[in-house]
Amino acid sequence: MNKTKIVSFLYFFLGIFGALLGQSAKSYSNEFLAIGVGARAHGMGGAVVSTVSDINAGYWNPAGLSQLESPLEVGVMHAEWFAGIVKYDHFSIAKQLNAKNKSVAGISIIRMGVDNIPNTLQIREADGSINYDLISSFSVADYAFIGHYAQQLAESPWTIGGNVKVIHRSIGEFSKAWGFGLDLGLQYRKNNFRFGLMGRDITSTYNAWKHSLTEEERNVFNATGNSLPDNSIELTMPSIITGIAYNFLLGENYNLLVASDIRITTDGQRNTLISSSKISVDPALGIESFYKNLVGLRMGINNAQRYIDNFGLEAKQRWTLQPNFGLGIQIKNVKIDYAIANLGNSIVGQLSHIFSVKMNIFPKIRE
Repeated sequence: MNKTKIVSFLYFFLGIFGALLGQSAKSYSNEFLAIGVGARAHGMGGAVVSTVSDINAGYWNPAGLSQLESPLEVGVMHAEWFAGIVKYDHFSIAKQLNAKNKSVAGISIIRMGVDNIPNTLQIREADGSINYDLISSFSVADYAFIGHYAQQLAESPWTIGGNVKVIHRSIGEFSKAWGFGLDLGLQYRKNNFRFGLMGRDITSTYNAWKHSLTEEERNVFNATGNSLPDNSIELTMPSIITGIAYNFLLGENYNLLVASDIRITTDGQRNTLISSSKISVDPALGIESFYKNLVGLRMGINNAQRYIDNFGLEAKQRWTLQPNFGLGIQIKNVKIDYAIANLGNSIVGQLSHIFSVKMNIFPKIRE
């Protein structure tokens, strides 16, 4: 292949990263897009940037979509938090365009929302009495509509992919926002070695909020001491994720995949393993073992955070890690994945059961 293209692409990533270090982050948003899709990835602690090669690659690293094993693949995921109050859903579909250069296009839809929230702004009658029949309900929801494209670079171990994202966030009829962003991804596969590079929100993603309150609602806000929201812009700063992995073949029927990712965010100091005023670094480690590509077990560690332990005679600084576990089952052209996540002290008691299903619509077309 043309090595100049690869070098130019890597310099492009480095150029973006260098420019970001010279900026000061004003705000960040769209954290619902940081959760991740697919139970396999959750079971491995999110350490999949270098290895993802199925329908969920559109989120983690679109370059991996070029490795789809069928002309058409569909995937869904569902998760709930806080006793089902918060619901997270993901749907994606991808189609192979050209088998020779492994070009693939697809779309994904992500929704995270809380429904049936009581609206008590109009609960009082004009005489001050309470009328419960005046209670209505609304939803708070975040949506992402993502278009994907990926292909192999000539006849080489390198693949490239990109995303175009349209974001829509709503708080009932009171507030709505629209945003736009871009992602770029790169993968390298050679024998059993894998390398991945993902630039998320590479041009920064802007959400423009517009608030619509009636005069009566404004009066209620003022009377209850709440400030009125102003139309505003939210900024999601870029992040860069790098990953490496190696697939160990353990005999004829078993394999052991060991993967590690490093996520570098540029929106200022976060509570991560390594942090500064400009960037924060959050590593992740994942392990996956499969038997005949039929049944697999997974384990991952991520979300290393520092916290203050106030129990005892004096406060102490401690570290916490989030362990994750998962299971995968392949039944002909259908794969079912399950993960247990959010076990760390960072989200005490929020045990999450995550399910995802993907289906190859047609049989495999390449070895």
